[in-house]
Amino acid sequence: MAWDTERTKRLLLDAAAAEFCERGLAGARVDRIAAAAGVNKERIYKYFGPKDQLFATVISREIGALGEAVHLEGEGPAAVVDYAERFFDHLCAQPALARLLFWEGLELGVPVAEAVRREGMLGKIRDIRRAVPQLSQSRARELLLTILSLCYSWQALPTLDRLAAGAAAEGPERQRVRRAAIGRAIAADLAAELAVSNP
Repeated sequence: MAWDTERTKRLLLDAAAAEFCERGLAGARVDRIAAAAGVNKERIYKYFGPKDQLFATVISREIGALGEAVHLEGEGPAAVVDYAERFFDHLCAQPALARLLFWEGLELGVPVAEAVRREGMLGKIRDIRRAVPQLSQSRARELLLTILSLCYSWQALPTLDRLAAGAAAEGPERQRVRRAAIGRAIAADLAAELAVSNP
């Protein structure tokens, strides 16, 4: 039977994502990743290089999946609010990326695949400006950062939510409440900005 290289890579990336989410880059172990994938650890080095390159590949894969799944559609402030809420929904369904990005910030301090990711961010800023043309480039950028911060933080910092909400911090109802709060925050931010730009 022929070796299925793509399947092996996928198994390794899935196992690496779980390991990095739980332990970060410094705490992750190649031996554990290989064992979880059921693959010889030499395949990690052959396909991805050293552990830091594997980490970068995992982050790039997760960001790519998010970019494919969630797009800003439509026009007007409601389209941006809808985007923020769907972005939050995606992160709730696929929480790995939030944790990976927090580990990246804590351990590396610089983004992996920076040029590609910056271009992706600029594309999202253009999408926001296309939906709400009254926003300046800098305002659209700050709005995007607000959306990202609100959505990612709930996944990466669950203890803060538990401290604030207590036992109510778990389950689908809590997710619905957070989603609505994010939507209201973005709607209020947009309304305030548009009131200033259109007195």
